[in-house]
Amino acid sequence: MSTLAVITPSYGPDAALFAELHRSVLELTPADTVHHVIVPSADKAVFAPYAGPRCRVLTEPEVLPRRYRRLPRGLWGNLRRPWPPVRGWVIQQAIKIAVAAQIEADLVLIADSDIVLVRPTTPARFTTDGQLHLHRAENAVHAGMPRHLRWHQVARELLGLPPAAGPPLHDYVTSLNFWDPAIVRAMCARIAEVSGQDWLDAFNARLHISEFILYGVFVDQVLGTHPPSDTTICHNSWDDTPMDLATALAFADRLGPDAVGMMISAKSRTPPEVRQAALERCTRIVRGEHAG
Repeated sequence: MSTLAVITPSYGPDAALFAELHRSVLELTPADTVHHVIVPSADKAVFAPYAGPRCRVLTEPEVLPRRYRRLPRGLWGNLRRPWPPVRGWVIQQAIKIAVAAQIEADLVLIADSDIVLVRPTTPARFTTDGQLHLHRAENAVHAGMPRHLRWHQVARELLGLPPAAGPPLHDYVTSLNFWDPAIVRAMCARIAEVSGQDWLDAFNARLHISEFILYGVFVDQVLGTHPPSDTTICHNSWDDTPMDLATALAFADRLGPDAVGMMISAKSRTPPEVRQAALERCTRIVRGEHAG
């Protein structure tokens, strides 16, 4: 069993971003780390060149049961519950859970295509005294965040928990996250027990859901282990506005000392050469730390 695996749902338009992420996975994770990329069937040929001992290319139908069928406009149908259709972003979340539950590893990193690793990344970075940390921004969800509040409500319903007393509530959402596959399997079993159906169908029946809040609530409220909070693993820019060179370099200069990843949102449509400049600046910062 490997110590670390990486999971990335992606698709053709993000292939160039994935290439940079995968390069960083090969360079900065242990030699037995396997990168699992899950793509639409139509895009398999685009990602096929990466397949090998350290990259497993899977298509969505290979991960999902045959009762799930892709529909037009990014929707999916579940033959057990044809209406309403399942939205693509819900299926993408379910795929992360399904793949994580199948992996035999101590730890999985959930990494979007627009992330690049910038520091060596091993399970030790995410553990203290053998206990896995949890991405948890404490009391960060307030009354002005209706989507997050809804995600908390749905998570508690799926897990058979009473309504939350808050806000404020913890926020578990991030672009680069880390899960214990054994905990993911226990979470799926809990959903199946509470719902009386396959966890996947119960999950996909929800119009509004967050896989990260579901996992976080399970760890904190069902398992009750309350591991240390860790929100420093990725240096993020969520801005939808394209970065120019000066903005990208200033962003890179703010790289935190504990961040192993950098993310400039793909939605920003930042030019590739500007993204590359930010990455190179981050790389120089990390090298300077070692030189010092």
